[in-house]
Amino acid sequence: MNNLRILDTDHLSLLQRGEPSIIRRLNTFNPPDVVITIVTATEQIRGRMNTINKANSSKELVLAYARLQDTLEDLSSISVLKFSEYAANIYADLVRQKIRVGTQDLRIAAITLSVDGILVTRNRRDFEKVPNLRLEDWTIS
Repeated sequence: MNNLRILDTDHLSLLQRGEPSIIRRLNTFNPPDVVITIVTATEQIRGRMNTINKANSSKELVLAYARLQDTLEDLSSISVLKFSEYAANIYADLVRQKIRVGTQDLRIAAITLSVDGILVTRNRRDFEKVPNLRLEDWTIS
């Protein structure tokens, strides 16, 4: 069994906001054992780009770009798992099984399964539908 912890987008966002429970748990692992997926990186960048595109003033635009800069720095400091051919095959199989989970979450699940990792998320309701996916929630003591 792999001890690789894969932070879902919700946990990465909590980490970026300095959530103490997440930082405490993170500090119990070696940095290379905690990663994110390319899907999470994409979701974060997309969110920042949406904020930039919706900015209505110079002040909002400056803040939006600063947040994008911070996000890019955060993403450069953590390993990012790719959506490999193996993950794509797992994803296609999950789609064939008609698992009722959002597309991005299903892709995160496929990447996690492809490396036999443990997904760290608060979204148990959806991710528990994915067979053999191991979950942890660092917001729960």
